Amino acid sequence: MERDALISFWKEEEREPFAGWDFSYVHGRFSESALPWDYLALARELLLGAQNVLDVGTGGGERLLTLRDVWPPSVIITEGWPPNVAVATARLAPLGVRVVAAKHRPLPFAPNSFELIINRHTGFRSRDVARVLQPGGLFLTQQVDALWGRDLQVVMGVEVMERPSSYQLALHYLQTETNLIVERAAENKGTMTFTDVGALVYYLKAIPWIVPGFTVDTHLSYLLALQEKLDRGEKLQFETRQYLLKARKPKTYA
Repeated sequence: MERDALISFWKEEEREPFAGWDFSYVHGRFSESALPWDYLALARELLLGAQNVLDVGTGGGERLLTLRDVWPPSVIITEGWPPNVAVATARLAPLGVRVVAAKHRPLPFAPNSFELIINRHTGFRSRDVARVLQPGGLFLTQQVDALWGRDLQVVMGVEVMERPSSYQLALHYLQTETNLIVERAAENKGTMTFTDVGALVYYLKAIPWIVPGFTVDTHLSYLLALQEKLDRGEKLQFETRQYLLKARKPKTYA
């Protein structure tokens, strides 16, 4: 494809709408390596025994909907990104889910409110989680490490600062700032792969905090360099880093 045609295509991808947390538009063009755990299967198992659940940062509610058959009597969700609040509300409120538009921590709930808290890819404070968990309650989270995608940021011209692993920090805070008992802790280093630069453009527009201020025009030289890489037969592949934590609040204080 000629350069002008490529740029025109990338700008079309830049304008393509994105809603919720749904990347089906780039299915087959973007993929991530499999994790050594199954967050949704773990959440499903925990939901089976719960009477209420808080899903922190539900996105558009896509994944919570896949667990609908095991929802407990009370389901409450939070979401902080306004476009996703609207999507989640439209999808989940008619099903009896209470939607709380909560952008900032702390969590806007009373102490000892929840038997189960699940959280996929939304920041949390350990003390806050411990506060709203009921005695005996469980917390399950899968998180993207701050070290995730740093090689992608570098090739897109982002100045990357040295920083510690989020996994090590999160584990440290759970163990030192709360009385929660960590039952499982795991981290993973994997890859994400794009088959074409257009898929990457769509991805970066959908998640604007990866490359702040990204547009095809402002980052054209970097996109063209990646296209040259593809033309040489190389992959557009970057490192991913995630971690999983499961913790329980003691039924009584020691």
